[in-house]
Amino acid sequence: MSIEVAPLDPRIIETLSGISTATLTTVLLKKGLRNVWMRGTRPLKPGQPRLVGRAFTLRFVPAREDLATPASWSNPISTRSAIEAMPEGVIVIADAMGVTDAGIFGDILCARMAKRKVAALITDGVVRDGAGVIGTGLPVWCQGNAAPPSVAGLTFINWQEPVGCGGVAVFPNDVVVVDDDGAVLIPAALVDEVTDLAAEQEAQESWIMGEVEQGAALPGLYPPNAENKARYEASRRKGSPDGRQPPAEEGGGAARARYPRARIKGRRTER
Repeated sequence: MSIEVAPLDPRIIETLSGISTATLTTVLLKKGLRNVWMRGTRPLKPGQPRLVGRAFTLRFVPAREDLATPASWSNPISTRSAIEAMPEGVIVIADAMGVTDAGIFGDILCARMAKRKVAALITDGVVRDGAGVIGTGLPVWCQGNAAPPSVAGLTFINWQEPVGCGGVAVFPNDVVVVDDDGAVLIPAALVDEVTDLAAEQEAQESWIMGEVEQGAALPGLYPPNAENKARYEASRRKGSPDGRQPPAEEGGGAARARYPRARIKGRRTER
């Protein structure tokens, strides 16, 4: 519980907010990291925005009848105390061991998290009071809803220690990016490098998409061979932020709207 949340560079947040989790998993795979996508993390409400933040972890273990009681909610080590320790902007990662018949949080706890400006809740478990949770405005990724409370199947143990969520090891202060495809973890030590590599890959894939829409065949294009890499680099040098020159009749703004994958460091276009 003593691990403090490190600040996250606003440039990192802005850049990663424009990069899909699909792109990030590919970049991380190239770095040798295969197990970074948290299984079972689905958006509770369609259309939730892509979010970026430091991981703030919660750990549950199987319920034990002498510990998992409604009275435990008043203990010093409880989900209530954990919520009061959550700083603004964190993404809460709750290790519920994949349990789907006991909701870890309901509307009141999620409302308090929203009031504290927590960015999101991600769990491999479920929540309860589903409509109420959505009504709090807190973005949630989980496996769905269940009526029983957490103590029906889980015992809360601690916060801000290493956990496993959706089969992924998550440490406090790792960085999490979450969107419609689920949640992806970036190890804290690799955040700067992965951010730069991912921004470049988004730009390159935007250029490739433009080539595909103009009728280009995939072999040698995706992934690009030496010739197409040279063409891409040449188009970058000409000044197109995403690696392509827009058609003359459209102009730069229209071209970026047409190809929503386009990503420029320090700027964002919606997917």
